[in-house]
Amino acid sequence: MNDKPAADLAHPVDLYVGARLRIRRKVMGLSQTQVADALGITFQQIQKYERGSNRISASKLYDAARLLEAPVSYFFEGLGETDGGNDDGFAQRMTEFVSTPEGLELAALFPRLDDRRLRRRVVDLVRAMVEDEPG
Repeated sequence: MNDKPAADLAHPVDLYVGARLRIRRKVMGLSQTQVADALGITFQQIQKYERGSNRISASKLYDAARLLEAPVSYFFEGLGETDGGNDDGFAQRMTEFVSTPEGLELAALFPRLDDRRLRRRVVDLVRAMVEDEPG
């Protein structure tokens, strides 16, 4: 159970945009410090953006998109699939997934699998592993 007041919880859209920022930064091979320096902010601010604990202003998002060579829309791609930002847990799961080196590597490699059946087999394998895990 979360003891934080509702006003202190990260908004699902902020979590999602932060996760997309982290993914793109990692794909580009940039550290939080490198991105922060280029944007004229601290690396701690980048950490807060990526965790969704601070909202990214429109101007910083625009600057980040230019730096990371992505359209601003990149940070919102797939968000509509979460019912317009209603909290169904997707943004939190995405953030948790890309916060691990293994998750980030899977996120980078998975789309490179061209064979749809092979991608399905990978998903089935992971599902079976999760279902077999105790607890």
